Amino acid sequence: MEKIVILTGAGISAESGLGTFRDEGGLWSQHRIEDVATPEGFARDPALVQGFYNARRAQAAGARPNAAHEALARLQRDWPGEVVIVTQNVDALHEAGGADGVLHMHGTLSGALCGACGHRWVAPEEMAVGEPCPACARPAARPDVVWFGEMPYYMDEIFAHLSGAGIFAAIGTSGQVYPAAGFVEEARQAGAHCVEMSLEPSAVVTRFHETRQGRATETVPAWVAELLERAG
Repeated sequence: MEKIVILTGAGISAESGLGTFRDEGGLWSQHRIEDVATPEGFARDPALVQGFYNARRAQAAGARPNAAHEALARLQRDWPGEVVIVTQNVDALHEAGGADGVLHMHGTLSGALCGACGHRWVAPEEMAVGEPCPACARPAARPDVVWFGEMPYYMDEIFAHLSGAGIFAAIGTSGQVYPAAGFVEEARQAGAHCVEMSLEPSAVVTRFHETRQGRATETVPAWVAELLERAG
């Protein structure tokens, strides 16, 4: 049975109360991306950046998985082939919904990273400026999230999965941020059937064979049900 590779973005978690970049009144709308999501912003004002991610961490801790997360976990469990979930999201809602082995290409809010030695550990609920690394003791703790200008995680593994995909789905992504926006092209070249599910067409919608517009909590469970019915 075909391997399914799924890319998820902020749109899948929006119905769980976690805002996207473009939401008015959310955390992102109160700050410039350059100030809170770049290495330069962190170097300039670490207190602002730590405070921003402390707020995101607290917000994510109160969120619950929705029907779209749970449907993908069901697909992983019941599909006779391999189902790989790659996410741009830094929340843990896929795991809370029952998914396994999720590749968090942009890191996780639950992780801390030492900017000096690269050691990783579980982040406290609130990270302070100058928090020491448990491994090297240097005051270089930062959120283990991938900022603009940094290389996403698991790229070799992701491209290997895309090269063997029979079905590729992008859910709740804008198609504006590379390298993730290029995944559909990689999957197409591998011969995969490519499906986009989103509220609005993405910037790369023309590269997909099939599009389904609507709320993720409606489109994703319906798509999963069709796949599993086809699989018998």
